[in-house]
Amino acid sequence: MAVFGTDLRLVRANAAMERVLGFTESEMRGLRLPDIAPQPVSEEADRGMRLAVETGEPQHLQAGPCPVTAPGPQHGPPTSLTPLKDADGRVRAVCLAAHHRAQEPPARQHTRLLKDVGARIGTTPDVARTAQELADAAVPRLADFAVVDLLDVPGSDDEVPSALSAGGVTLRRTAVQSVLGERPESLAATGGTTVYPARSPVAECLARGRGARYATTDSAVVRWADEDPQAARIREVGTHSLMVVPVRSWDTTVGVALFGRHRSPEAFTPEDLWLAEQFTARAAAGIHGARRQPRERTTMALQRSLLPQTLPDQAAVEIASRYLPAGGRAGVGGDWFDVIPLSGARVALVVGDVVGHGIRASATMGRLRTAVRTLADVDLPPDELLTHLDDLVIRLSTDTAATGGADETAGGIGTTCLYAVYDPVSRRCTLARAGHPPPAVVTPDGAVYLLDVPAGPPLGLGGLPFETSETELPEGSLLALYTDGLLDARDRDIDEALDRMFAAVARPAQTPESACDRVLTALLTHRPDDDIALLIARTRALDPGRVAAWDLTCDPADVARARRLATDRLEDWGFEDAVFVTELVVSELVTNAIRYGRLPIQLRLIHENNTLICEVSDSSSTTPHMRRARIFDEGGRGLLLVAQLARRWGTRHSLVGKTIWAEQSLTGS
Repeated sequence: MAVFGTDLRLVRANAAMERVLGFTESEMRGLRLPDIAPQPVSEEADRGMRLAVETGEPQHLQAGPCPVTAPGPQHGPPTSLTPLKDADGRVRAVCLAAHHRAQEPPARQHTRLLKDVGARIGTTPDVARTAQELADAAVPRLADFAVVDLLDVPGSDDEVPSALSAGGVTLRRTAVQSVLGERPESLAATGGTTVYPARSPVAECLARGRGARYATTDSAVVRWADEDPQAARIREVGTHSLMVVPVRSWDTTVGVALFGRHRSPEAFTPEDLWLAEQFTARAAAGIHGARRQPRERTTMALQRSLLPQTLPDQAAVEIASRYLPAGGRAGVGGDWFDVIPLSGARVALVVGDVVGHGIRASATMGRLRTAVRTLADVDLPPDELLTHLDDLVIRLSTDTAATGGADETAGGIGTTCLYAVYDPVSRRCTLARAGHPPPAVVTPDGAVYLLDVPAGPPLGLGGLPFETSETELPEGSLLALYTDGLLDARDRDIDEALDRMFAAVARPAQTPESACDRVLTALLTHRPDDDIALLIARTRALDPGRVAAWDLTCDPADVARARRLATDRLEDWGFEDAVFVTELVVSELVTNAIRYGRLPIQLRLIHENNTLICEVSDSSSTTPHMRRARIFDEGGRGLLLVAQLARRWGTRHSLVGKTIWAEQSLTGS
């Protein structure tokens, strides 16, 4: 080691440097290195030290000062030039360190080199910086020059050969490093593109996915130099040995790296090729991850925008939810959940899992969630809703196949879904599932079990029916809906995972929020390999005093009776201000049921929070439609009047008829 001042004159030297240069420290102090050892390598070291002083960056030399009495070509050991800075960051001196490893076995040298420089590759998420770190790590300790060219769009094994054509493959020159300051080995500027012929060693390296060594006298390199000015330039600077290595991470190739020697007389060995592959693998992992991050952030933002941002406020259940994205290389999937208020104070709970990962799966999830909400607004029973959803998935898969979509998503074929409807008046829950795990129930007395819901086929198969299951849930029961990622643990089987989930939900919890946290804490020991959606609902029962129902006859005189009954009940509830609008709604709905429906006819009023729900049911399946009445028509204006007075209205069908309902807000009435 030796220390030189900013004027490049020697200040200190250790005993080893004294032996190499043949002088004592006192004899060399104040002299520049070319004056001490008049050799070409000393001139190069002097230029490197000046560059270190001016830039403040370390410099590396393939060869440094050698003994003045050394015979033959004067090439000393690899040398580093490190600027020495004060507390303010100003360069005050340069340390020259020559590492002599002549007695160290080559295998140990490679291991040491990999350890020394491997940590310097992939230090930032910047693609160009990582490529340059690869080139800097290889020069001068492995090669005399290095070039890193990247594909503009990283692809998998199936995509790289498609980038090759009769005209060759186009890559972007991302990093260059050379022991020669001018970097004459590269014709293309950093950031520019270069085209390699289809039969060149670079194209063959990309196609095969493995590295290779060449002498510049090999026929493949000679042919390449005849076709490509870049290869001709590499030979012109005196390169005698080449390595071409794919920049590859797992099954994804992101580019290629070229390493060459023209100053070092030794040709590349198989051990050198192994070391270059280790370097490029570390760089590829950083580059691939940096390129994946924006795409994964976009996919995550898309998926989160398609999931419920807030859960609706309703009286049927108390809700908590969790969504955890997958942590594997597959990327974000298509798990989703939803809470949909329905007519009659009921609520629908939905959990689904779209097959596949990535943006396509997230987009399919968004389309299915929208379809479920649309079908839920029509008040379809769970089995009919899943049948319509099954038809939609089949159409999506047909459209995907027609446009050449990926087989792995197939438009959503294999998607699973669980749809449940809970009625707080009757405390009954109706469910149907399409290939989805059954929900877990915890009753107030502590019993834990899976609901026996018939297992329908996954969506997209077509032609197979779905069945519903109906059960009565005591008030305060916990209903847990989840996707299979929650039970898919790498360190336990499904039975153990179920036992853990049962134990977690069975523990007394003040809120569904705390129940969600306990379930995830009990089941997740690592970031999940698949997406997880978890929805936990605590059931409520509507006070019987808030519900009133009366049976009516087909006598038109019962319309006045229905108005009187509704008025009396509203006065009992203290909603006198809502009497006028309610009388109009009741008159229209009951009149339609008597005129067009069939017995039995029932009028029901439900008071839920600040909402009044008026329902009229009969056994006819005929559905009324709102229409525009003409000037001299005596009828046809009733439903238009209901639609104007009520906040919303609609029809829902049952096994024995239909129910026409209308909701009005009691706030500010």
